[in-house]
Amino acid sequence: MTSLESARELLREFPVADGHNDLPWALREQVRYDLDARDVAADQSAHLHTDIPRLRAGGVGAQYWSVYVRTDSPDPVAATLEQIDCVRQLLARHPGDLRPALTAADMEAARGEGRIASLMGAEGGHSIANSLGTLRGLYGLGVRYLTLTHNDNVDWADSATDAPKAGGLTAFGREVVREMNRVGMLVDLSHVAATTMRDALDTSTAPVVFSHSSARAVCDHPRNIPDDVLERLAAGGGVAMVTFVPKFVLQAAVDWTAEADENMRAHGFHHLDTTAEAMKVHRAFEERRPRPVATVSTVADHLDHMREVAGVDHLGIGGDYDGTAFTPDGLDDVSGYPNLLAELLDRGWSKADLAKLTWKNAVRVLGAAEDVARSLQATRSASNATIESLDG
Repeated sequence: MTSLESARELLREFPVADGHNDLPWALREQVRYDLDARDVAADQSAHLHTDIPRLRAGGVGAQYWSVYVRTDSPDPVAATLEQIDCVRQLLARHPGDLRPALTAADMEAARGEGRIASLMGAEGGHSIANSLGTLRGLYGLGVRYLTLTHNDNVDWADSATDAPKAGGLTAFGREVVREMNRVGMLVDLSHVAATTMRDALDTSTAPVVFSHSSARAVCDHPRNIPDDVLERLAAGGGVAMVTFVPKFVLQAAVDWTAEADENMRAHGFHHLDTTAEAMKVHRAFEERRPRPVATVSTVADHLDHMREVAGVDHLGIGGDYDGTAFTPDGLDDVSGYPNLLAELLDRGWSKADLAKLTWKNAVRVLGAAEDVARSLQATRSASNATIESLDG
């Protein structure tokens, strides 16, 4: 049996529980939630990284659907509710393949039924608009993790890719973490500054997660996780889910992106400008300096390092499909997970190791958050603190 065949066989028993997929945002941007125009029951490879046939081919058994909205959304709470509604529409349209999941037990039930457990994660604290009541409202609608920031700071937490302002978490930010612990919502530290990571670890009494981040020691990008944080994550029972985004996993891609961004600025464009004039400048740069290409091996290098630092009990997978324009060779879309497992088998990872990576760790950490919540709810009532009362 080849490594790829062994990988596929393992995934039939312990499928991938992926921590982050931006399909709802892609559906919003491409077709404004017209699910007939992007029917994921059929092959959508011309438009998306994700559809049900490729999820099945990739051995996906659980998916956190990101209900991300932009940080500059005029009404981020309403936009987040629309994203949640999109996920609910998907579940209603495809009940034979997608099963709503709120708990670790739901994930296992879906696995037993051969359906894909569908959970939700909100990407960025701007989605709660500085309101603990809104946080609880999102939990009530099924959101099971909150990424504390996206690319920009929020009023109470610093992002990895913005100028430091709070120095980590403010007093209100720490109260957000405590309330997340109380309700059973996972604290997600992808996208946050290292100072915010450490403050959250100091505050949280439940295990935390990184829904889509890789190792900073392997690729020096601020979106990645420093080794001291990986060690502390493991000590607290958390899970770091490796991501596939080339500019976060391949150092040559990090350096190339910095050069490309500087080239855009030198020509008078913002580095995220996608107008025809800006893209003409970018394409000319890419012709002169071809984009470096990440591979399955690139991602496996991160997992090897993360296993060495944090241990195999604290690793997972968060591909970030449909949230990135570029993917590694061999991990082109959601059908590619078996290629990663085959690479890890060739590197000496055992099937028991891979079962933890793909499924067991993700289920365990959600169950642990539920256990902490039950304990806290016996002694603490809901917090109605405001950012004004705590941060002044």
